[in-house]
Amino acid sequence: MWIFGWKGPSGFSASSTAEEVTQGIDGSALAAIVTGASSGIGVETTRVLALRGVHVVMAVRNADAGRNVKESILKEIPSAKIDVMELDLSSMASVRKFASQYQSSNLPLNLLINNAGVMATPFMLSQDKIELQFATNHLGHFLLTDLLLETMKRTARESNIEGRIVNVSSEGHRIAYSEGICFDKINDESGYYTWYAYGQSKLANILHAKELAQRLKEEEVEIIANSLHPGAIISTNLMRHHGLINTVGQMLGKYFLKNIPQGAATTCYVALNPQVKGVSGEYFLDSNIGNPSAKAKDADLAKKLWDFSCTLTNPK
Repeated sequence: MWIFGWKGPSGFSASSTAEEVTQGIDGSALAAIVTGASSGIGVETTRVLALRGVHVVMAVRNADAGRNVKESILKEIPSAKIDVMELDLSSMASVRKFASQYQSSNLPLNLLINNAGVMATPFMLSQDKIELQFATNHLGHFLLTDLLLETMKRTARESNIEGRIVNVSSEGHRIAYSEGICFDKINDESGYYTWYAYGQSKLANILHAKELAQRLKEEEVEIIANSLHPGAIISTNLMRHHGLINTVGQMLGKYFLKNIPQGAATTCYVALNPQVKGVSGEYFLDSNIGNPSAKAKDADLAKKLWDFSCTLTNPK
């Protein structure tokens, strides 16, 4: 982590903001989807992309909350191009409906920002009977990316502009279960531990981007895929299931955590900054290339996760 403003090779640091890492960039030829765009760093990611001219589709679970965010951004940036569409990543039916509606809109798609997530929830199953954190944080985004990939490929070909897929992961990927991904026990309540399950889902985000990057490279498609850690951030709703930790974090966070404009910086950097052109399969933090865990670099694990995810999203 490039702490206390120490700049990494990119010229940016942990204290850089989303506006700073995109300064001077013209995104007016681009269209983006941002999941989880109605709260936390999703709002700031949407705002800054819109500020740079990007046409942003906010993919949100609560459409009313999304429309309120849109109205707020339009007051600040009257020229902003923003649409709101409903998406519940814990439901494969919702993901399929969203993708179908997006394709029917005939909008291009240059940037897919897989930002939404839940953190350290009690044990719950999704609508598809899959452990909620794995279902929401990884599997929903895996399916969404798969369903929209042809749209992204077509956009990249027709526009001659590099497409970018951005998975918002976390340094929490380092505290996954010892085997990394519990393929045979993904729904095992008896062995469930909230933080390990969160780490597992965030490890999956990195492995997904890694394997996808390799596949896109083999296809010689002009789309890159990367993952990132946004930083530990004050004032997000992710810790709502942990009242005491959340309260202490809010009290002390201003001294050592990022604010939301800083928290959205790495996402916006990886999505828009020209320094990232052609860079794929990497893990970023503080707007610089980072070094994830050994499990996150495991190509065999990434391939196994890919096949497992395909099986879960396309049951026979």
